[in-house]
Amino acid sequence: MMGTGNNHRTTRREFLKTAALAAAAVGVARPGYVAESGPLRVGLVGCGSRGTGAAKQALRAGEVAGVDVQLVALADVFKDQMDKARQGFSALKNVALTDNRCFAGLDAYQKLLATDVNYVILATPPGFRPMHFEAAINAKKNVFAEKPVGTDSVGIRKFMAAAKKSEEMKLSVVAGTQRRHDKSYIDTMKKMHNGEIGEILTARAYWCGGPVFKATKRDPQWGDLEWQMRAWYSFCWICGDNIVEQHVHNLDVINWALRAHPISVFASGGRAWKTNEDYMGNIWDNFSVDYEYPNGVHMLSMSRHWKNCDGANGEAVVGTKGKSNCRDNLGVRGEGGGESSMVQEHVDLINSITEKGPYMNEAMQVAESSFTAILGRQSAYTGKRLSWDGLLNSDLDLMPKELSFEAKIPVSPVPVPGSGPGAESSKGTGGRRGGGKRKA
Repeated sequence: MMGTGNNHRTTRREFLKTAALAAAAVGVARPGYVAESGPLRVGLVGCGSRGTGAAKQALRAGEVAGVDVQLVALADVFKDQMDKARQGFSALKNVALTDNRCFAGLDAYQKLLATDVNYVILATPPGFRPMHFEAAINAKKNVFAEKPVGTDSVGIRKFMAAAKKSEEMKLSVVAGTQRRHDKSYIDTMKKMHNGEIGEILTARAYWCGGPVFKATKRDPQWGDLEWQMRAWYSFCWICGDNIVEQHVHNLDVINWALRAHPISVFASGGRAWKTNEDYMGNIWDNFSVDYEYPNGVHMLSMSRHWKNCDGANGEAVVGTKGKSNCRDNLGVRGEGGGESSMVQEHVDLINSITEKGPYMNEAMQVAESSFTAILGRQSAYTGKRLSWDGLLNSDLDLMPKELSFEAKIPVSPVPVPGSGPGAESSKGTGGRRGGGKRKA
């Protein structure tokens, strides 16, 4: 499924809503969970801070939803990271981790998916999300997929194909774009979609703050892959750069508000202060993007990681009858309290899996939001105006051809707009193009 247009997306979402209601009416069971078979069994792929946090939030969500949820399996490329996470979980209740369900290595995710887990959290660095999500769907698992869900066109197409399959299989999928599960955003979006601020004319989105990750010192025993994975936020192929890894949250909100994805983009950016001493690798530290949406609507996007500078994080839209920051309930005081959105997203997934709530599958929308970020990045990297369809159907493929600890994986140069690979066409990659068979 490539280049989803508005008509197709509306038809698909209407179909899913109708199908979910019909399934609930006749009591058709959703796959991957039968109440009588025991608890929801969570398997965590990616045992870093985001993954361990997501697993704890899933356990808390089980308590909120009144469903028996247990963490039963772990997988991480690095054994030391998996062991650290296992130790951290040892004092928690609803954790049943045994040696034969804790896996390490490049194939750890495959071993975890071969177990009887029915709720998989995918929280590795985003470069791996497409292959992990595809494998999880093929294994008929319900999925929580942390954002973003890819770093290049080839990976996003892979994720979209698996997303379509997950919808057909009625698997439940929730993404880590947690604003979609925040009551203030939900209530505001309902009002905007009902026309209370009129037709949206323009929008803006910001994620401007300090750096979030600093590369550690390279151990001489580490090969290229291990080094780049341990310092993952410093390399575009695995993190996507800050506009993809972090600013995707804000871009997702604007896509949600407009109920569309951009059709074209014109961008700039650069690397103002990331020296080799501060940040190893090849990512930038600032992006400014003009996204054009259907009907001539433009959105200004700014994202940067700068030290000791003013920050901004949020979204805003202006309509013919008013304006909103997308979470202000259009000036009406809302109800406070409740769980955080990072717990609520797991509550919603649990309710979807167990049929306590409506069917939920956010795979395609997070793929579109992730690609929105990739589109902006590539326009900035190449200095070219790019179209959604042109880049999505391109051969932009940043993943190493061989994923092994012995492989030589040279670091692509820091992108320079107007020069280097891709500067001559809309298929700009800012790095290597063309894939190959990968070992993973």
